[in-house]
Amino acid sequence: MSISEIFIRRPVASILLSIGLFLAGAMAFNALPIAALPRVDFPIVNVTARLPGADPETMAATVAAPLERRLGAIAGVTELTSTSNEGVTNITANFDFNRDINGAARDVQAAINNSGSDLPVDLPSPPTYRKINPADSPVLILAVTSDLITNTELYDATDSILAQRISQVKGVAQVQIGGGAKPAVRVEINPTALHGAGFDLEQVRALLTSANVNLPKGIMQQGNQSYAIGMNDQLKTAAEYAPLLLTSGANGSLRLSDVARITDSAQSNRQNGWFGTKKAIPILITKQPDANVIETVDGIKALLPQLKQWMPAGTEITVLTDNTITIRDSVHDVELTLIIAGILVLLVVYFSLGRIIPTIAASITLPLTLAGTVAGMYLLGYSLNIISLLALTVSVGFIIDDAIVMIENMTHHVEQGDEPVEAAIKGAKEITFTVISITVSLIAVFIPLLFMGGIIGRLFREFAVTLSLAVVISVVVSLTVIPSIYALLLKMRGPQKQSLHDHVGEHVFRALQRSYERGLHWVMRHQRFMLLLMLMTIVATVLLYINISKGFIPTQDIGLIIGTTEGRTDISSRALAERQVAVNTIILADPAVAGLVSFVGSTGNGPGSTNNQGRIFINLKPLKQRDVSASQVIDRLRPQLSKLVGINTFLRPGLTLTVGGRQGKAQFQFTLSSESLDELRLWVPKLMDALKSVPNITDVTSDQDKAASQVKVVINRDRASQLGIDMETIDQVLQSGFAQRQVSNIYKQRNQYKVVMEIAPEHQMGPEALHQVHLKSSSGALVRLSEIAHMETSFAPISVQHQGQFPAASLSFNLPTGASLGDATAHIEKVIADISMPPSIRTGFSG
Repeated sequence: MSISEIFIRRPVASILLSIGLFLAGAMAFNALPIAALPRVDFPIVNVTARLPGADPETMAATVAAPLERRLGAIAGVTELTSTSNEGVTNITANFDFNRDINGAARDVQAAINNSGSDLPVDLPSPPTYRKINPADSPVLILAVTSDLITNTELYDATDSILAQRISQVKGVAQVQIGGGAKPAVRVEINPTALHGAGFDLEQVRALLTSANVNLPKGIMQQGNQSYAIGMNDQLKTAAEYAPLLLTSGANGSLRLSDVARITDSAQSNRQNGWFGTKKAIPILITKQPDANVIETVDGIKALLPQLKQWMPAGTEITVLTDNTITIRDSVHDVELTLIIAGILVLLVVYFSLGRIIPTIAASITLPLTLAGTVAGMYLLGYSLNIISLLALTVSVGFIIDDAIVMIENMTHHVEQGDEPVEAAIKGAKEITFTVISITVSLIAVFIPLLFMGGIIGRLFREFAVTLSLAVVISVVVSLTVIPSIYALLLKMRGPQKQSLHDHVGEHVFRALQRSYERGLHWVMRHQRFMLLLMLMTIVATVLLYINISKGFIPTQDIGLIIGTTEGRTDISSRALAERQVAVNTIILADPAVAGLVSFVGSTGNGPGSTNNQGRIFINLKPLKQRDVSASQVIDRLRPQLSKLVGINTFLRPGLTLTVGGRQGKAQFQFTLSSESLDELRLWVPKLMDALKSVPNITDVTSDQDKAASQVKVVINRDRASQLGIDMETIDQVLQSGFAQRQVSNIYKQRNQYKVVMEIAPEHQMGPEALHQVHLKSSSGALVRLSEIAHMETSFAPISVQHQGQFPAASLSFNLPTGASLGDATAHIEKVIADISMPPSIRTGFSG
């Protein structure tokens, strides 16, 4: 007894099996996550460490290097990159595809813990990690604005209310805030008044630290009653810090306000953010790799009305970009294509077979196979995306073939006079091997895709597995359910007469057959010509392959453009803000632009950037409302933005799929690494200059092409030792004066804030400010810094990059619309050969 006969003789069981399979597919369809593409991300963990006031080289040497040594020893790490800017280091660890992200995260936490003894003791907080690719495009961008409260107050409310609550939504990986800083009490010291009174910066720091504490006081008990002990040990406003006594005596009292300006201000005053040209706090939200992006974004949007009620009065929350709009449209289009394909296939079957019962039997194959495939996708952890839906669409033509072959053979036996059940048994038994052979041959086609490695392999593996799964389920359905249903329907309906369209169909197919025969005879009579035509086709195919544009992945248009602005390394925050507004104005004037958010300066928990850089996120109008692509909009904006003096703007299309963990200024990144930082500094400018002359490569820039002015303090150690002044004391004084040092914490109900001290900005006007710094010798006398040191002016990098613990530099560039990445790669390789770059410098694309 064959497997088909078992089901043919038990039609009720076949129907129940079909219903169960269909319900399982329907439930799986609702449970499957929705995404633009299959999950092809490398497991990536991003580590962030902060040391306010530290220069990039110090961050790289004292923070990045110890962490990299520990992280580099973790099993499965394929790439380790880091970027150290002023006061912050970001390290990105890429793991092998087969590594579980949760296990990798645990190993990263262990590495951070083990590196604690090697890190600076004055880190304000331990390094933190997130399971996120920092180069991913945000799925949702919000802009928070208000006309009633200050930017600092708005940032505080956004950080305390919006960011915290949105982070709790299922599927959210990270909420980044830009354009501002948390409130703080700022103590800006007048060094002339301070030193004139006989005090140094360290005494002010000690005063601020000791004057603001918050320790447990205990509980008292008396009989049946207990008393909690409270105290006014917390100072929370600038007005409470102003009267602090530095000294008091017969000659009078010296208060903190006599030597410093104390204000309720911001933790850092170098950030600004805009919604269009209006001041705002941008919020960038990224999702977890395995999250359902539709559910995540819908969950955030459903929460916004409630969060708005919790925000200060007059606050507006605007959705700038929603990445799910394009995903919904793409998935909807593919779903519609799938439905149309199914209808067309069934119509062809109906007009070919000419009978309603065989058509019904064949049509059952389609929903059952698709339902079973969707259930299998759910078990495999796949998602509904463009690739998997494409596989389902392509499978429609394959999965119906088995049923048609089966039905045709069973119909043949019915026409010979057999009873429906016997005809079904005979027909199914005869055709089983043929159906299985067809299935095996189809699956064999996808074997290369199943074993392909890398990003492309992971991207198309879901396509191959989904399509193979559909073919396998279709053969199972064709061998079990279809014969049973076909026999049952024929038995219930009885014999059918040929219909009119059946006769018409026969005439049409006979006409097609005669046309094919005539064509075949003509070809056989002209064999030499056909052979020549075949050879010409092969040659033309080879030539077209050589000359066609080549690239890694086609440029997407998700309605988002991401930009980076860059001013001079010594530009002030005010000048950078003015130029950023000018950039925003030009971009907003483009007819394809719907809106934008931007921010400048390094920020507390936002994307790492230097103080001379800004970020822009541009939302384009829907494709139906604009006649150009995102790349064409960039080409149109580039010449206008290049006319602005004092600021450079680099734009790239937002992508659904990103490769690597670096955030580049342009779309493509070319990384150079070497054991010698000096060697990189020598060759990177040469390579940049050569690439700027290469055709079809634009916006060439580097993260090491500029350096900031540096004042190096050269200590006379013998003289300092004679006066009893050690190096740590000098470092502490300089940090207190120029690093916006956070010296104390203010604890409030909703959040914690800092007390920040520094020398007043008007006393930091150039290297001469260092001559105003005084230190206390072992005898208690004040010693001017210039008495034990001299100053040297030099240059220092504004950021330091590492690739696998070695110094690295990243060159970014864009390609105009229609340009080929393959051609660009060939040009870069030729340029490297022409300038005779030494082999000790390793090169390669990083994103």
